[in-house]
Amino acid sequence: MEPENSFRRLMPRKDELQASRFTEAGTLPAPHSPAFSHVPSLWDYWPIVLRHKWTILSAMLVALLVGAVVSFSTTPIYEAVGRVVINREGAETAGLKNSDTGGSDSYDDYMVAMDTQTHVLQSDAIAKLVIRRLNLDSDPAFAGKGAVSASSTPDASPAQTRYIEPHRESGLVGKFHGSLQINSIPRTRLLEIRFSSSDPSLAAKAVNTLIDTYIEQNYKTRLDATTRTSDWLAQQLSELQMKVEESQEKLVRYQKEHGILGIDEKENIISSKLDELNKELTAAEGDRMQKESVYRLASSGDPDLLSNLDPSSPVVKLRSQEEDLHRQLAQVSVHFQPTYPKVAEIKEQLDAVEKDLKAEITRLASKYQKDYLAALGRERLLRASLERQKTEENRLNESAIEYSLLKRDVESNRQLYEGLLQKLKEAGVMTGLRSSNVRIVDPASAPTSPSTPNIPRNLLMSLVVGLASGLSLAFILESRDDTVHSLEQVRMLTALPSLAVIPFASRPRPSRSLPGTKRLPQTSTALASAARPKSEIAEAYRALRTSILLSRTGKSAKILMVTSALPQEGKTTTSVNLAIVLAQHGARVLLIEGDMRRSGVSQALHLQSDIGLSTILEQDTIADSAIRSIADVPNLWVLPAGPVALHPSEMLASARMRDLLRNLEPEFDHIIIDTPPVLSVTDAALLSALADSTLLVIRAGMTSRVALRRVHDVLAHVDARIMGVILNATDFTEPDRYYYGGRYGSYYQDPAPAKTAQRE
Repeated sequence: MEPENSFRRLMPRKDELQASRFTEAGTLPAPHSPAFSHVPSLWDYWPIVLRHKWTILSAMLVALLVGAVVSFSTTPIYEAVGRVVINREGAETAGLKNSDTGGSDSYDDYMVAMDTQTHVLQSDAIAKLVIRRLNLDSDPAFAGKGAVSASSTPDASPAQTRYIEPHRESGLVGKFHGSLQINSIPRTRLLEIRFSSSDPSLAAKAVNTLIDTYIEQNYKTRLDATTRTSDWLAQQLSELQMKVEESQEKLVRYQKEHGILGIDEKENIISSKLDELNKELTAAEGDRMQKESVYRLASSGDPDLLSNLDPSSPVVKLRSQEEDLHRQLAQVSVHFQPTYPKVAEIKEQLDAVEKDLKAEITRLASKYQKDYLAALGRERLLRASLERQKTEENRLNESAIEYSLLKRDVESNRQLYEGLLQKLKEAGVMTGLRSSNVRIVDPASAPTSPSTPNIPRNLLMSLVVGLASGLSLAFILESRDDTVHSLEQVRMLTALPSLAVIPFASRPRPSRSLPGTKRLPQTSTALASAARPKSEIAEAYRALRTSILLSRTGKSAKILMVTSALPQEGKTTTSVNLAIVLAQHGARVLLIEGDMRRSGVSQALHLQSDIGLSTILEQDTIADSAIRSIADVPNLWVLPAGPVALHPSEMLASARMRDLLRNLEPEFDHIIIDTPPVLSVTDAALLSALADSTLLVIRAGMTSRVALRRVHDVLAHVDARIMGVILNATDFTEPDRYYYGGRYGSYYQDPAPAKTAQRE
C-alpha cells in the first residue's frame, strides 16, 4: 500500500486537474475567480506558526524569564481578610422605633446602606485611630524607611491618642487607604475587609483593629445620640404635662356650663331623639306613599286592579261570577233569541252582579282614602317634630364645636405625653445597653502564603504574553517574506495547476547500480532519477511524468518547454530528470539544450562537443551529427547547445528552429527543450510559441511572488500554453509538508545487501 500512497501524494489534486482543464482550453481563470476561490481558515495559518516556531518559542522563553525575574524579586505581600455583617437597624437613633422599618428593605435602600457603611469604614477618622492604636508610624513594615522610633512612647490604649505631625499623618492615612480594600458581597449584608502588608501579622492586626474601632465608634455615636435625645425628651415631658392638665380643666368647665351630659356625641339625649324622629319620619313617608298609590288605583274603578290589591276582597268573587254569567249568556245566545226566557234570566242575574260589584268598588275606594288621609296626617306631625328637634340640635351643636375642640386638644396632649414618656423610658434602657447592629463574622488571621506575587499566575501570564508576542513577530516576518513556499500560494497568485513537488536534496545518498551497468556522474541531483532511482527525488520526477501523461495526451505532450522565472530555480535539473523518467517509461525522448548562453545540460551530463544547436541553426549542420545518445539511459538522446552563439534569441526565433523541430518531431515521442529564464532573456518567450506545452519551474523559498506574477503575465501575453507549475527544492521538513503529503522517500531506501541479493 505504501507505493500507492506515495503515488497518490505526488499526483495532482482535484482542484489542480480542474485548473489543467482550463489550460487545455487555452484560457486561464483569474487567480480570484470562483474556480479557485479559497476561504482562509485558522488551519491555513498553522504552517506559518510551525515555520517560525523557534521565534515563537524564543519570545515565550524571554517572557517567561522576565516574568520569573520580576516575580521572584518582588517583595511578598500578604493579605488578611475579615468579614462583618451590618444588620438592618430596628430603630432610629437612641432606639426610637421607626414605623417604616417594619417592612423589608428595597434593593436601592440596601445598596445605599451598604455603600454608606463602606465609606464609613474607609473614612480618614477611623484610619487615623487605627494608625495611632497600632503605632503604624513607627512600624517599618508599614511606614517603611520613614518609620520613627517608638521606644519612648508607651503603648497607646484605644482611649489614648498619640500626636503625629499633620503632613506625616496625611501620608500615613493615604498609604493605609492604599492597602485597604472593602468589598460588599452582593445580595447580602456582609462586608469583606482586606488589608495588604509585607508583614502577615500586621495585616491581620490592621483588619481586626479596624473592625473593633468601627464597632466602637458606631456604639459611641448611638450612645451620644441617645443621651441627647433623653435630655430633650425630659424637658418636653414637663411642658406637656402642664398642657394636659390645663386642657382637661377647660374641658370640664365648658361641659358644666353648657349642660353637655354625654361625653360622646352619640350619647347625647338631643342627638339620640333627633335620630329616632328622622327614622320614624322616613317610615311614615314610605307608608303614606304606599297608601296613596293604593288609593289612586282604587279611585280608577277598575275591578281587575282592585282584585290584584286585595285577593281576599268580595270584588274577586263578584268578578268571577260576572265572567261566568257572561260566558253562559254567550253560549245560550248562539241557540236562542234575546227574548228567550233563559236568556232573559241570565241577563237579570248579570245586572245584579254588576250592581253589587260597583257598590263594592265604591266601598273599597272610600276605605283606601281614609287610610291615605290618616298616613298623611301622621307624616305631617312627625315632620313638625323633626323640625323642632333640629332647631334644638343646632343650638346644641353651637356649644359642641367648642367642646370638640377642647376634647381634641386634651386627647392630643395626652397621646403626645404618653408617647414621649414611652420614648424616654426606651432611651433610658438603651443608655444602659451596649448594643450595635455590626457583628463580626470572620475575624482576620495572619495569612500563611502571600497574595502577591502570584508566581504561577505571573508565569502563566508571561507565557501568554510571550506567545502573543511570538505570534505577532511570526506574522510580521511572514508578511515581509515575499517568496513562494507552497502550491496554494501559486494557485492564489496565478491560478495555474500544479504538476509535481520536487523535494530538496542537499546531500544525495549514493545508490548501488546493477552489475554490468555504467554509473552516471553523481555530482548533483541533475541525474538523480537515473543514479538513485529509489530516492524520494526520483519518485517525485516520476510523479511529474505521470501528471504530464495524464493531464496531456497526443501532440500536446510532444514538445515540452521547461523554463523558470529567474536563474538557479532548477529548470535544467528538472529538464534532465524529466527526460530520464520519460525515457525509462519506454518513450523515445530528445532533450534539447535551448539555453545557448549557459550550457547547463552539457555540464550535468558531462557532454563536450563542438557542434550542437547553435551550429545547426547557424551553419546548417546536420542534426543527426549533433544529437548524442546516453548509453546508461536507453531511449534518451541529447542535442547540446554547442558553441556560444552571438545572437541566440534571433536564432531560436528563426525559421530554421521551427523546421528543426518539425523534422525531429516524427522521430521522437517527446522533445524537451531546456530554455533560459523568462525574466532574464526573451529566449523562452520566443520558444513557447513552438512548444506544445510549457512547464514553469519555481523554487520554494526563492522565487518571489512578484517574479511569479511577472513570468505568468509574460507567458500569457505570448499565448504560451502553460501546462502547469513544478514546485522545486521543497523542504519536506517545513510546516507545509502536510500539504504535500509528508516524506515519502523512506519506502524507497536501498534494502540491505542480503535482502537485495535474495530479491534479485
